[in-house]
Amino acid sequence: MKGLLPALNRLMPLMMVIFLVLASIQIALSLHLSLHSITHVLQWCAPAWPILAVSGIILTVAGLLFETRAEKLARKGLLRRRGFIMDVLARLTNRAALEEMMAREQRETTIDAEELAANLRARVIGQDQVCEDVAAQLRRRLALQVRGKPVGIFLLAGPPGTGKTYLAKQLARQLERPLLHFDMTQMSSPHAATQLFGSPKGYVGSDTYGKLTGGLKEKPDAVVLLDEIEKAHPDVFKKFLTAWNDGHITEASTGQQISTVRAIFVLTSNIATDALTEIADRLHDDPDRMRAESVEALRQAGFAPEVLNRLDRIFIFRPLQGLDIARVAALEIETMIESYGLKVETGGIDATLLMDVMRRQSRMGDAASARDLVRSIEDMISESLIVARQQGANMVRLVKEDDGAVVAKVADNRTDEGDGIHARLIP
Repeated sequence: MKGLLPALNRLMPLMMVIFLVLASIQIALSLHLSLHSITHVLQWCAPAWPILAVSGIILTVAGLLFETRAEKLARKGLLRRRGFIMDVLARLTNRAALEEMMAREQRETTIDAEELAANLRARVIGQDQVCEDVAAQLRRRLALQVRGKPVGIFLLAGPPGTGKTYLAKQLARQLERPLLHFDMTQMSSPHAATQLFGSPKGYVGSDTYGKLTGGLKEKPDAVVLLDEIEKAHPDVFKKFLTAWNDGHITEASTGQQISTVRAIFVLTSNIATDALTEIADRLHDDPDRMRAESVEALRQAGFAPEVLNRLDRIFIFRPLQGLDIARVAALEIETMIESYGLKVETGGIDATLLMDVMRRQSRMGDAASARDLVRSIEDMISESLIVARQQGANMVRLVKEDDGAVVAKVADNRTDEGDGIHARLIP
């Protein structure tokens, strides 16, 4: 039977010709047409035969060319069939947008590592090497056709406030993936695993999915950010081992296995920062030894060995120094000004003000983080921005005067020079 169907498909044109001939004979008999009258009609239509013949040849050749091209396109997965009747997708949704989403999902398997690294470097200040390494790792892992574990399990280690969490968020944005963010400081008890993986039947909360299992069921290609992973309870760690090793997690309320092979797991940690920074400085040209010593340093600091064994890569963040502090400060000032409903002029941040921020950060020592920097900036400029907004300003520029006061000079649409709104710099 399987061999008969293809044969019948190939004979379909001949069968159609036979059907048309028989139908014509039946019509002639039903109309009582004689052979002489049929011949007379054919002779009367004789001038049209060449035109019909040429048209038939053209249509036949066009059909053959279309079928040949369609077959080649179908092999490449590019064939788009558009019938004369409106497609249901064109009628009920935005078909072009859906096709673009499908094409983007297919393109994701091969990303441009250089472009991704450049976009990350532009947003995560002072961690250029980490951005390049992360982009290169993701390019290799997303290109794999067969994968029995997540796309990547990456640990971002280093001092607090150096951009670890921000990098994970930017990674999700640049790859156009959803972000599942979990603060692991809230998972310090043995019962906290139920928040992520659900509760067994009969227990409170067993009628709903866990936050992680439910999130991955709806968004299997998510970036899963586990912030400050070292503060999670060991029982929570054990639940993740199956997700990282076997490529699935189990929802406790239903027993359903949910795949993790399309997800990217990003872990952040603040432990052993001094030892890791020293190792990164000393062995930056020897990645194998750097990984081995980093793993040992994390193990001695109390990191679970079974977790370390399942990490794909460990990326070490460096403390912010020099102009990197100025870059972060400038971005934070711009963000703070915009949060007050204002805009900053081009070149509108006084370089002296940024130098004060850098000195203040230096006085705090190596323990200073980007959060400390934000607090310093808020103390300096927030009051002047509030007054500027109350006076109806649209745009400001920040200037530090000789007496140490930070002035928000108003520059709205009506004038380039406005009244100075003062806020005393807190030393």
